[in-house]
Amino acid sequence: MTTVKIPHHARVLVADGRKALVLRNEGGPFNPNLTVEHVLEAPDNPPTSEQGSDEPGRTQTQGRRSAVGQTDWHAAAEAAFASKVAEEIDRLCARENVRALIVVAPPKALADLRGRFTDAVRKLIVAEIDKDLTKHPVGEIQRHLS
Repeated sequence: MTTVKIPHHARVLVADGRKALVLRNEGGPFNPNLTVEHVLEAPDNPPTSEQGSDEPGRTQTQGRRSAVGQTDWHAAAEAAFASKVAEEIDRLCARENVRALIVVAPPKALADLRGRFTDAVRKLIVAEIDKDLTKHPVGEIQRHLS
């Protein structure tokens, strides 16, 4: 388990490539009481075979032919979702005058979010935890963090 001091009224973003929870600490730093403030979910993402229209293309350079890699539609959808989450967090932080943010996400999603947060949001981040807790109930998330 990871122990994190969660300031009163801080927000905790728990996200992965398909779902994001924004939690608010209604308790103190040493005995948090997390409540759900927002839930964001990505739209359904059908199998790659239903998304691609044809086999990968080929390019020709100086008489040589080479294949172009297959597009990873799921990775593209997760990156688009990370952008949506980052925009929502930016709006929330500005609207609610958030003073501290803790980001909990698996390594890939954490990297996607880091690259999309604005400078204003980056300054609010007090901790980053590379865990996937989106499928856990709020009580268990709270237990993992405190």
